[in-house]
Amino acid sequence: MSRFCRLMSRFYLLVSRFCRLVSRFCHVVPNTLVLSKLSLPNPLSQDVPNPPADYYTCQFRTNKLQRFLGSDHQETFFKTTQRHQVLYEILARTPYGSVKKGEVGIDRLVSEQVFTAAYPLHQGDFRLPSPPVPPHCLGLRQILYAYWAQWSCWRRYQPLDHIREYFGEKIALYFAWIGFYTVWLLPASLVGTVIFLIGFGLMATDVPAKEVCNSGNRFIMCPICNICSYWNYSSICSTYKAGLLFDNGGTVFLSVFMSLWAVTFLEYWKRTCSSLSHRWDCSDFQDIEERPRPEFTAMAPMTVRNPVTGAEEPYFPEQKRLNRTLTGCMVIIIMVAVVLMFLIAVILYRTILSIVIYKSDFSVLVFQAGRISSLSGSVLNLLVILLLSRVYTALAHILTRWEMHRTQTKYEDMFILKVFIFQFVNFYSSPIYIAFFKGRFVGYPGNYNTLFGVRNEDCGAGGCLIELAQELLVIMVGKQLINNIQEFISPKLKSWWQKRKLRPQLKEKKKEVDGEEAQGEDEEVCPWEDDYQLLVCEGLFSEYLEMVLQFGFITIFVAACPLAPLFALINNWVEIRLDAHKFVTEYRRPVAERAQDIGIWFPILQFITHMAVLSNAFLIAFTSSFLPRLYYRYTRDSTLRGFISFTLATSPHTFSQQHHNASCRYRGFRDENGEYLPEYFHLLAIRLGFIIVFEHVVFFIGRLIDLMVPDIPEEVELKIKREHYMAKEALAENQVQTLTCHQPVLCYSSFRLPSTTPERDPRGN
Repeated sequence: MSRFCRLMSRFYLLVSRFCRLVSRFCHVVPNTLVLSKLSLPNPLSQDVPNPPADYYTCQFRTNKLQRFLGSDHQETFFKTTQRHQVLYEILARTPYGSVKKGEVGIDRLVSEQVFTAAYPLHQGDFRLPSPPVPPHCLGLRQILYAYWAQWSCWRRYQPLDHIREYFGEKIALYFAWIGFYTVWLLPASLVGTVIFLIGFGLMATDVPAKEVCNSGNRFIMCPICNICSYWNYSSICSTYKAGLLFDNGGTVFLSVFMSLWAVTFLEYWKRTCSSLSHRWDCSDFQDIEERPRPEFTAMAPMTVRNPVTGAEEPYFPEQKRLNRTLTGCMVIIIMVAVVLMFLIAVILYRTILSIVIYKSDFSVLVFQAGRISSLSGSVLNLLVILLLSRVYTALAHILTRWEMHRTQTKYEDMFILKVFIFQFVNFYSSPIYIAFFKGRFVGYPGNYNTLFGVRNEDCGAGGCLIELAQELLVIMVGKQLINNIQEFISPKLKSWWQKRKLRPQLKEKKKEVDGEEAQGEDEEVCPWEDDYQLLVCEGLFSEYLEMVLQFGFITIFVAACPLAPLFALINNWVEIRLDAHKFVTEYRRPVAERAQDIGIWFPILQFITHMAVLSNAFLIAFTSSFLPRLYYRYTRDSTLRGFISFTLATSPHTFSQQHHNASCRYRGFRDENGEYLPEYFHLLAIRLGFIIVFEHVVFFIGRLIDLMVPDIPEEVELKIKREHYMAKEALAENQVQTLTCHQPVLCYSSFRLPSTTPERDPRGN
């Protein structure tokens, strides 16, 4: 144990140094300083024109208009996104019918088809001018297209300040998070790929693998189903070797590494998020500045005074909301039960299909019956997952709207929580079943357990871990491919169809306005008509959900699939460009929304991180062959000779007599009477001890990382203190001049908020 602790302490030192290097790479500032000292250019940075200026800001007050910079220019005083927010606030709160029935706001009018659409306009065309113009003459949308949305920008930093200026803080924070997450996937994918490649070396040198391949007719295995025949253990030679790619000694290191990687990633994202929210003046948005939802304002039965702002605000009784929330929880439980029913149906499908294949006359299919049933079951499970996801998402919208949450942030958080609970069970139930339950309750020859009269499903010839890797690849990679193809092709098809459908209406309208002379002319379309042909932006929920589920796959089940971080990295590089292209060129411009963080998605990521530690501990202890090999190495033979025979039990005499006195072998630690051997209990104690030590060590190191890494960077804390100090100084100066000045208007205009030179980090953000 002391040796293990010394190894873990050394490992922690390596991890802490690695985290410092990664944090420096992610923050880029130290790297940029080093490159500048060496007179080397940063290959990832780009000079984005027209960076938005950064000023000291405060909440707007009409009676203090003259104290704000730019107040003498009425047309440019408020940014375009701020004007959109003000206009949408007015439209969303205006009643047009019965308020008690919720007949309030422009969104309800659009849903009732009184209006066909309501959206803010894009700032001109995204296409670059045909005669090239200087970069500073480009519009903001053109800048985003040229320096962000094109595929050639895949290796460049994202212009986050420009994204925030055009789309608002909420969308900018999403792209900041996915970019940060993608950068952190680089070390994870590198380590996972190295562990995977180590498996190729083990395929040629592993002693148990050689025993399996050279066993000949030594190990005659018991039938894996009631109508199946005996089979030879040497027939799984290639499958057993393939399992070494996922199940080797490096799996333990990868599991510990990914658990600490997830903790460190979240800690450094908190630092990055606090820096961005401070720079974008959103640090106190949810606590002070956020207003009630328009629908809540219209339908709330009473008003109370806000204890923070002191203003009268609409109020909905908490008891009624609690009752409605409990009702929503019952619906979630019912839908989770539906998911489990489908899981059982898929299990039965795999078992029945394998029996049908064994009864067929095709010898090639009979040999691969288990693999065919497992792969087809994974594909069927993916289709069921996607179908149930669409049904429940629509149901969650209705339930969350019915619960009457006060703010938009709270509304979205509760909706996200409902959908995530369901999606967690929906996507992870099948991998969890294969990892921890499949093959555990099979029984032994002559005393097999059954489910609905069908013999319980056993792991395939190569073991459960390779089946789990196959399931993860089908679900995770298959889902990513489907989503990327859908995001690439579907918007283009929808946009083409919408333009084709609207073209006759626009031509007819032109005829009515311009007369017969304009019939053959190609008139320019109005900006609102041009944007009307674009697709409706459906928000960021599906984008976040896809990334969070991916985060769960690469952390919770990384012990079974070391290549999962690499697939996630490749997918995210494509995802960022697809999302950027959609928002700039294919979507109508959404109403800009403010946000100070990524919302409830961060606690969900923390929950997944804790689940990953426990899951990887159980995977290594009960699904991997790491601990049985280690036990055999230290108690029997250090070279692992005879390990295969050690893991195989002999069928009981009663079973052999029923099958013409032919004994067979099966995986397990049982004697000839079906009773557990002492080695089974020794291994069980070792497995449970490993789980306790593993999760305690990882949680302890994770807690140390949490304590060592402050949530707010030191430079941000200094900026906050500096701003508070300058605000006090400005207030004191205002009091002095108020006593000595005889012209209040002039004194009032002289105390505008001081501006600073626009602060930019070396990435051009």
